[in-house]
Amino acid sequence: MTHLWVRAEQRKNEKRVGVTPAGAAELLKAGVQVTIEQSTVRAIGIEGYQAAGCIIAPENSWPSAPSDAIIFGLKELPEDGTPLTHCHIMFGHAYKGQPSGRVLLDRFKAGGGTLYDLEYLVDQAGRRVAAFGYWAGYAGAAVALRCWIAQQRAEIAGPVGVFKSSDALLENLQEHMAQHNKTKLNALIIGALGRVGTGAADLLSTLDIPVTKWDMAETASGGPFPQVFEHAIFLNCILARPGTPVFVSESAKTDARQLTVIGDIACDPDSDFSPIKVYDRTTTWAEPALRVHDAPPLDVTAIDNLPSMLPVESSEDYAMQLLPSLLMLTDLDTGVWAQAEATFHKHL
Repeated sequence: MTHLWVRAEQRKNEKRVGVTPAGAAELLKAGVQVTIEQSTVRAIGIEGYQAAGCIIAPENSWPSAPSDAIIFGLKELPEDGTPLTHCHIMFGHAYKGQPSGRVLLDRFKAGGGTLYDLEYLVDQAGRRVAAFGYWAGYAGAAVALRCWIAQQRAEIAGPVGVFKSSDALLENLQEHMAQHNKTKLNALIIGALGRVGTGAADLLSTLDIPVTKWDMAETASGGPFPQVFEHAIFLNCILARPGTPVFVSESAKTDARQLTVIGDIACDPDSDFSPIKVYDRTTTWAEPALRVHDAPPLDVTAIDNLPSMLPVESSEDYAMQLLPSLLMLTDLDTGVWAQAEATFHKHL
């Protein structure tokens, strides 16, 4: 019997989960054994999983799971160097030359386990079967807006946290925006037609903030793109790759501009292909804004687990997208799982 073991997340500020109680019930109905670890931080309570009939295991007990169990989590494992003997489903961030990625792959090599990287579960058209992109865009736009609000008070944005719902997040933003003049507030989104850009545009439009939406057609010329500097907020929603044009060069710090906030929602400052050249490191929940120039101010926000700000909605959405693939775990030799395993061995 296929055994899916859902581990507790151990990364700070990570409350999401990749399967809901309703999804677990569907898996059980399909003949998949489901174990759910207890968690002190998971946004969805353990009671629903118990009611669905899941086995409940102690928090972080996955290393002692049966050898044939498939361990399912979202974010990184603890970097303790131990060999990984199980099959793991997670975001590995291991195939793009990241130093930490090589370390992770070496742990799999040492233990004989397999990584099914969620980023590489794709359909025949090459599109991910499940993604958090919409909520990354939604939350990323919210953080960028918080940076702008802080600038109106001659401050730098303070810590961000978890919201129980998108409605609660919107209410919070509306309350703070009401105190400031918004006549010069507008935004430009690059990658507006994708999942991430759609989420960003939805948040800004709901708040009646004028949005310029760009995608491949508008950036095909390769730049430069002076229009970026004509907006108060710029949101980058595309992943860096060879051939990606530069949207914000190093000179933007001192160039004439209305731009005061950059939200790099794609969040890839370490890449040689990063289209934003004014910063070199991600930001955090505790310090969401990196000030790269003082007068006039220019802040960059680039948080790499943005959907965790809305853990319930983002989990429910992602789990619904992923469930059809999880139901195929009974046949790992075909479909997205076979493709993901082949990708793993290619990089191992």
